[in-house]
Amino acid sequence: MAKLPWTPWHKVVNLRDDLKSGDLPLHMFAADLYEVMMQTGIRPIYEKPEEFFALTFPTHNLRNLVREVALRLAGKNDKAIRQLELTYGGGKTHTLITMWHLVHDPDNLPDLPAVREFTETIGQAPPQARVAALCFDKLDVETGCDVRSPQGAVRRLKQPWSLLAYQVAGDEGLKLLHAEGKAEERNTPPAENTLTQLLSLPLKKGMGTLILLDEVLLYAKVRCHAEPGFLDILIGFFQYLTQAAAKVEKCCTVASLLSSEPKDQADPLGKKIVSDLYDIFQRQREEAVQPVEKDDVAEVLRRRLFDPKSVELRGTWPQHVIAALKGIAALDDQTAKNGAAAEDRYLKSYPFHPELTEVFYSKWSAGIERFQKTRGVLRTFALALREAEKWDDSPLVGPAVFLGAPKKEGLSEAARELVSIADTIVSDGQATRWTGIVENELGSARQVQSESVGLKRREIEQAVMGAFLHSQPTGRSAKTRDLMLLVGPCRPDKIELEKGLGRWARNSYWLDDANMPEKDGQLPGQWRLGNRPNLNQMQSAAAAQISDNVVKARLIEEIGKLKTLTSGASASGVRVHTLPTRPRDIADDGLFHYAVLPPSAASDSGKPSAEARRFLDETTGPEKPRVFRNAMLLLTASKDGLSAAEARVRDYLAWDRVRNELTPKNEEERKQKGSVDVARLQTLKINMDKARARIPEAIRHAYCIVVTVSDKDEAQAFKLTVTEDPHFETIKNDSRSRVQDTAITAEALLPDGPYNLWKGGETSRRVKDLAGAFAQLPHLPKMLKSQAIVETLVAGCEQGTFVLKLTRPDRTFRTWWRSRPDDAALSDPAMELVLPDSAELGQIPGDLLAPKALPDLWGGDEITVQAVIDYFDGAKVVQVDKGGFTEPAPVPKAPADVVETAVNEAVEAGKVWLLSGPSSLLGETIPAGVLSPAAKLRVPPAIISAAAILPENLPGAWKGGQTTALSIATALSNQAGHTLPWKTVRDVVGGAIQARFVALTEDSAPWTCELPAANSVKLQVAATGGDGGGGEDGGPGPGPKTLVAQAELEPCEIQDLGDLIPQLLQIKTKIDMPLKFRVRIEFGDAERDPSPESVASINELLESIRAGFKIG
Repeated sequence: MAKLPWTPWHKVVNLRDDLKSGDLPLHMFAADLYEVMMQTGIRPIYEKPEEFFALTFPTHNLRNLVREVALRLAGKNDKAIRQLELTYGGGKTHTLITMWHLVHDPDNLPDLPAVREFTETIGQAPPQARVAALCFDKLDVETGCDVRSPQGAVRRLKQPWSLLAYQVAGDEGLKLLHAEGKAEERNTPPAENTLTQLLSLPLKKGMGTLILLDEVLLYAKVRCHAEPGFLDILIGFFQYLTQAAAKVEKCCTVASLLSSEPKDQADPLGKKIVSDLYDIFQRQREEAVQPVEKDDVAEVLRRRLFDPKSVELRGTWPQHVIAALKGIAALDDQTAKNGAAAEDRYLKSYPFHPELTEVFYSKWSAGIERFQKTRGVLRTFALALREAEKWDDSPLVGPAVFLGAPKKEGLSEAARELVSIADTIVSDGQATRWTGIVENELGSARQVQSESVGLKRREIEQAVMGAFLHSQPTGRSAKTRDLMLLVGPCRPDKIELEKGLGRWARNSYWLDDANMPEKDGQLPGQWRLGNRPNLNQMQSAAAAQISDNVVKARLIEEIGKLKTLTSGASASGVRVHTLPTRPRDIADDGLFHYAVLPPSAASDSGKPSAEARRFLDETTGPEKPRVFRNAMLLLTASKDGLSAAEARVRDYLAWDRVRNELTPKNEEERKQKGSVDVARLQTLKINMDKARARIPEAIRHAYCIVVTVSDKDEAQAFKLTVTEDPHFETIKNDSRSRVQDTAITAEALLPDGPYNLWKGGETSRRVKDLAGAFAQLPHLPKMLKSQAIVETLVAGCEQGTFVLKLTRPDRTFRTWWRSRPDDAALSDPAMELVLPDSAELGQIPGDLLAPKALPDLWGGDEITVQAVIDYFDGAKVVQVDKGGFTEPAPVPKAPADVVETAVNEAVEAGKVWLLSGPSSLLGETIPAGVLSPAAKLRVPPAIISAAAILPENLPGAWKGGQTTALSIATALSNQAGHTLPWKTVRDVVGGAIQARFVALTEDSAPWTCELPAANSVKLQVAATGGDGGGGEDGGPGPGPKTLVAQAELEPCEIQDLGDLIPQLLQIKTKIDMPLKFRVRIEFGDAERDPSPESVASINELLESIRAGFKIG
């Protein structure tokens, strides 16, 4: 253990050996005047002056009282009656004993500091006097008590005046009182003149007379009950006595009238006796005296509890006081500012914390009747110090001394003494049972301390004890500063201490919640422990009454509502299951499933529960094991986390019960429960809101165990680090889950891929087996999107990596290579994946034969049909571009008839141009006998401009201003150098007619037509061909490669065209290509001629755009 920066109090001042050893009984602190008077030898500590004065602290008030009494006995003042104004245990009997010793035998007083102080205060040696002590607590009503005469004889007497007479003058005194002069008792009190004679007898021997009265009340009550009317006799006696004492020189009466038991003056008789006695003594007495005041307590304690030799070494105390104040000043600005004044106050009190003695003297002594002031403080500290000295390392005697030894259960003996005194206080008609309250709060404090790394000196336990002490009598309280001052000497970190106090306040069952702050981080304004259970205690009691089934049902409801457990899973293509009740609730279908299991499946890291295993391993029962275990992720609660979540739910439900208990539901309940404490309900609402908000967080942290299949095919359970991210996202990103969210490549599914999906010699596998392998085989990653595997297979087929084959029941089959199967085929379980070098194609899409569709098929613009047949002979391996590098890829085999079918499709679809002998085919069916291995396949010819067939561009086709479709076909073929396919010719002729460059003659066959009827389709330049074929000035029309757009536009569409002209010009500029607009406006119809006026109006408008632009 690190060295302390201060010296513990018990290393500076030593406890008395007899207190440490237990040889000093605690009843020794209760002084007994009768024993001293009779010199019984029972307690030498009081009977022998050398022992008594060694432990007596001459307080200021005690010295002054002794001076006044001594001077009266010396005949130097007239203060004959003194009454001690003390509460019980306040030192009244000790005061009476002090005066007995000082004047009984002053010549033999020991030479001790206390005696010297008394002598110096008196101003002379104490005078000798006859001392008569009437100890009424020892006077038996029936038999009386023994008393000692001045000559030492002992006699048993019954009447108070007899006791007085015998102690003053022995038998002579009794004779003086007796009517017949006998040394016997009389039954009535002597009158003033008789008592005056009695009290004057010591004067004959030069001595004064000191009368000590103690514990009158109890005797008076008992005798008054036994002898009704005796009160008047007793009052008369005291009346005569005080009058006589006032008249006799050197006579003094010192009276302590109250009983040591408060209950003795609580009843009507006790109150009357006290009142009457006070009336008597008030007439003659001087001001009342309190021998021990608040500032004297520390010195009294030091002298009674510590070895006198160590107490005398006061010169070393300042350094220890400064060490203690260092910790207090760090917590309390006021102490820091007080500086020297604070040092002086703590030095006067050392080793006792002045705040601790203050609370005992000001609160306990003043407000708790059973706590006997100085005697009570002495007894309490004696009990505490002899135990705490063994373990307490505090610099001051503070609240820690009332704690039990570390790690020892229950209250210390001193604490039990305090709670037994406090238990008698009645509040609201019932006693506060402090034992359970203090034990509960100390337990809460220890819990707080165990959770704080910065609290090492039992600071919160000390604060609890401080709050308990300050809460007496009932209704009192401590401020935060009071607790800081008491705990401060141990130098706690202020922030840690405030945090600890805050946690205790929030967890406390018995702190008054009326003072609880609304916000976390704040401390209560007042710290009051009481017998009314606070909201925390009510909540705890309510929680104990809530059944586990209710808690579990509510927890399941809360789990079902918590979206963060499943958020993002469905969007990832996962089937989500929240709180499934049976394994069969999760289908075994190869799709990826993510389930949040119910609390009953709670597991621990490395130990999946039996229920979690059933969800993972079974479908409907043990006899039907789950096949696709690798497609399962199960989220369960940890057992510890589940307990914490259940506790949070129980907390909330308990707060709800407290609310129902405090809130009246109807007028009848309102009358029973009284007015609603609004502040308390507000605090309750805050606590409920906090408890409600803690449930989702507790569930989030509870659900931290993932149960799934390991790569070794074993059920595994691992713990997640729960973050603010959704749980599924965290699970997905955890390498132990082995989840793959990214797509895999088609090549990865081949035999030499990384997943080892093929057995040796296999050339084909069912698609469903490959796709399901990831859901079934534990060495493979868990694919979130099982459909993505099928898509990967389809993509591989489209890329030519492999062939998909579907065999029909009649053994015929369909294949797909570099094409996509339809959905029906993909869903067929018979669909197979075949490696290309082992596959035979049943179909080849015609599109694949288009130029550049297949690698290495077209070397230029022309290939033969035989080359296509050879391409699919099963031996062809081509190089496939993989983006920066090439890989060899085998081309599957296809029979010649399959290839020819594909050629037919390609030609008919216009993908390739077939040349076979005179035949030139594109976009039409190949006639039988035309297709041969020697036939050529060419890239389809380019589109020919509609203007290319006008007379000026194709003069060889025109004759007499007319031509035929066949002539145009022949001329274009001659121009191209080979026979063009009819489709190409048909497209250009159709385009020219649509553009109104040409038109059908009246005797022409219908358009469109096939090649055999082409000679019957006759064409001529359109009637407005001059405008269409050239410019408005008769210039040349579009060239053969010029593309033309022509349409009839509505006026609104012309406006739209005007808006688009800027964009059209941008395109023209970007590619540096001429863009011309030829506008044709037609006005009129075939039946009427336009009027000259309208023509003139239109031309005027047109010429405003451009000169010469007009209709005509």
